[in-house]
Amino acid sequence: MASQASRKHASEAPVIPDRLYFKIGDVARICGVEAYVLRFWESQFPQLKPNKSGTGQRLYRRRDVELVLEIQQLLHKEGFTIPGARQALEGGARRNAPQPELALEMRPQPARPDAVKKVIAHARVELKEIAAMLASPEPAAKRDRGRLLKVRPDSDSLFPM
Repeated sequence: MASQASRKHASEAPVIPDRLYFKIGDVARICGVEAYVLRFWESQFPQLKPNKSGTGQRLYRRRDVELVLEIQQLLHKEGFTIPGARQALEGGARRNAPQPELALEMRPQPARPDAVKKVIAHARVELKEIAAMLASPEPAAKRDRGRLLKVRPDSDSLFPM
């Protein structure tokens, strides 16, 4: 029965009544989530801090309800993780929904198969060279390390030029 109510709220835009304060049950009903979810989101999103009455009842303002709806949009509809949604809210970049064209540009583009194959082949060659160096019976001092600077034995400097 609760899942039917949440489906109903998910399909239509929620209407926030014109009131000064909302109790946690009211916010849960408006947003279509359970009260425990709202309490969890309070611990995860520092921006969400409802006032508390003398008896400890959470009192949400309209801006808190709007923030809850935005968090719900990020997490449930856009697929953000909690840290990702937190970062989006802190950056303020999520106040308006992104344009569809912009959202497509921000997605990572898939790599071309030929470019991926080339990178993998290069990594294999380097790994084979490393494996050959490690398997070599020669002592480490006699290995040719062309990239290292040769130091004269009579030099006292740690940083030869």
